[in-house]
Amino acid sequence: MNVSIHPSWQSQLHSEFQQPYFDSLVRFVRDEYASTTCFPQGNKIFAAFDHSNFEATKVVIIGQDPYHGPNQANGLCFSVKEGIRHPPSLINIFKEIETDIGKPYPKSGNLEHWADQGVLLLNATLTVRAHSAGSHQNKGWEVFTDAVIRKLSYEKEGLVFLLWGGFAKKKITLIDTSKHHILTSGHPSPLSANRGLWFGNKHFSKTNELLKKMGKAPINW
Repeated sequence: MNVSIHPSWQSQLHSEFQQPYFDSLVRFVRDEYASTTCFPQGNKIFAAFDHSNFEATKVVIIGQDPYHGPNQANGLCFSVKEGIRHPPSLINIFKEIETDIGKPYPKSGNLEHWADQGVLLLNATLTVRAHSAGSHQNKGWEVFTDAVIRKLSYEKEGLVFLLWGGFAKKKITLIDTSKHHILTSGHPSPLSANRGLWFGNKHFSKTNELLKKMGKAPINW
């Protein structure tokens, strides 16, 4: 199957696109987008891969679902389009950045500038029906994104994986911890953050320290 994705990922994931589950997934997504409102818009489904090509990827952040409200999702986990009100988890991410590295709270919640520096902002499920969280789970997306994580783990070295919350932490089984760096904490959602499981994790400064030790450019968060 011909999938419109960045060429660097196309070569890495070509065999995945030929699998029967992926053919079924594509049919499901096409039917959903044709019959109801879904997010993100069709040309943004693989945006995370377009902004952070395979060779450039050095940090991986794993989310669960795209935002399901109007004009929010832009294909990058935790990110929203320009001018859109920041969701609670993103607010807490920016607050932690502010206390961790002293960067002022930003006006824009669009994280494309992170992705363009090699931060793969990967949701486990890449599409969702409007106003229906989790509606596209267990349709094949998780099989695909797990394959992405395995491919990154196998083919690359020295990646920094940021696993926030129970769902993301389960992905550690897909990662070779002998050659990659894993930082874990609670999820930035208010439920977790208000219980003291998010704030103070210093993941943004820690990530940059790891990157610099490996001779890589730090991320301008």
